[in-house]
Amino acid sequence: MESSKKEKTKILDEFSSVSGYHRKHAVRLLGRHSHLLHPSQQRLGRRIYNEAVGEALIITWEAADRICGKRLKAILPNLVDAMERHGHIHLDPEVQRGLLAASAATLDRLLRPIRKEAKSRKKKRGTPTKVSRDIRIRTFSDWDDPPPGFLEIDFVEHNGGSTAGSYIQTLVAVDIFSEWIECVPLLAKSQALVVEALEIIRRQIPVPVLGIDSDKDSSFINETLLEYCKVNHLEFTRSRAYRKNDQAWIEQKNGAVIRRFIGHDRYSGIVAG
Repeated sequence: MESSKKEKTKILDEFSSVSGYHRKHAVRLLGRHSHLLHPSQQRLGRRIYNEAVGEALIITWEAADRICGKRLKAILPNLVDAMERHGHIHLDPEVQRGLLAASAATLDRLLRPIRKEAKSRKKKRGTPTKVSRDIRIRTFSDWDDPPPGFLEIDFVEHNGGSTAGSYIQTLVAVDIFSEWIECVPLLAKSQALVVEALEIIRRQIPVPVLGIDSDKDSSFINETLLEYCKVNHLEFTRSRAYRKNDQAWIEQKNGAVIRRFIGHDRYSGIVAG
């Protein structure tokens, strides 16, 4: 039965209100009688799908130390691959495609609510974290001629003097006993990539790794690396804040080896790595 003009207006008002569509778009949809499902039915699949992508995004964002959307977009393919290989996540192919297809702006938009929540729970400056308290401090004078296999590790940034955007970071490890040095370039700092790089270093260095000593960089001082060291029976220590002399061996190699051969230019992307 044909509805009156008043009834059509009422139907259009209710349809626009429930669906959120603009009236002109609603008129076009209703006018051609195309798949007139209830609005909740039309949007349900998309909503569930977006929630799954959002959950995966939060996990990867936390693993990448809560970096910005632009930098996260650059490392997502490698990060997701590494996390799946190490059993940290198992993504449905549709969800993975959606996550990798999202633009940097979309990633920032989806992370906006969780960023606000994380910021509200931010600790006071200077308050040591639980992880930091669980890792013993080791100063320069505490080494006392260690056997082969104890490594100092650090990052060297190849940013050309600007920290804007993404750029290559070299994870450097030096054996204190022999001063043997190993280097692994990373597309960005992240907990998962640090663990993967340490696996490479342990395979390449000619002695069994017994322990690692890092600075207070959050890419090192975290649950991921602490658990990795516990599982692999590695001693994990850290230097004091703002005391570079605690890591004298690695600081010397950063300049004498890495900067000498690589320089201070900016490098970014897979090809440069």
